[in-house]
Amino acid sequence: MNIATLAGRLATFALCALLALPGALQAQTRPKLTAPASPPESILWVGNSFFYYNNSMHGHFGRLLGAVPQGPRARSTSVTVSGSGLDWHDMESLLRPDGLGRYSFVGDNELRFNKAGRQYDTVIMMDCSQCPIHPQLGPVFHETVRKNAQILAKAGVRPALFMSWAYKDKPEMTAALAEQYTLAANANDALVIPAGLAFAKAIARKPEIELYESDKRHPSLAGTYLATCTVYATLYRKSPVGNSYTAGLAPELAALLQQAAWDTVQEYFKQP
Repeated sequence: MNIATLAGRLATFALCALLALPGALQAQTRPKLTAPASPPESILWVGNSFFYYNNSMHGHFGRLLGAVPQGPRARSTSVTVSGSGLDWHDMESLLRPDGLGRYSFVGDNELRFNKAGRQYDTVIMMDCSQCPIHPQLGPVFHETVRKNAQILAKAGVRPALFMSWAYKDKPEMTAALAEQYTLAANANDALVIPAGLAFAKAIARKPEIELYESDKRHPSLAGTYLATCTVYATLYRKSPVGNSYTAGLAPELAALLQQAAWDTVQEYFKQP
């Protein structure tokens, strides 16, 4: 057995051992229980390349919604900057009246003007992949979430934090990221989308699954699809299991990812 193979097996063993511990991948701080929100009708996705890989997560999200018979519909706009932290984005500018989302093209390229002054009802925010747990950038993450949450509250827009996943070769990041995203959300009345925990759960159930690109950071198509299912399960508190949209993945793989997303969301928001 070569060194690379041994290292890979040890990493998988360590992750499985961590998952075997009760609540090991749950943030130590539990998410706040909030009253159910109305299903979002317009979503702004603010982040970086983790969102725009594989032809953009918001596009897959729209197709997932579209496959739900008589299900919800939501207009989405993705605002991403390569390699960015959340502090690179100017939230006040993104929400300016008659700015982003002022109009949409629908049907046969028909122009539709959206509700003026409040183009979005939900904003999904993601920081850079290591910013929330970086010794220098961690405080910046919490301050930026606080500032953005205040801007969103003033505009009547719901804030949601997208909990990103660990690097493939650093599974210990999962619990650390979960903790910081949960702390930030609790302090600012924001919703958490536990995508990072869903990655860990899917890997624990099928260690050979490939959720990453070769850089061990960015999502493969399967990773993007898993995250998309987690967003749906979180925003609507409904199961994506059985959804006919599979992003072209093998049916059995899509089913595994759908179930991992739903189980993660149920467990994350379940109070002790």
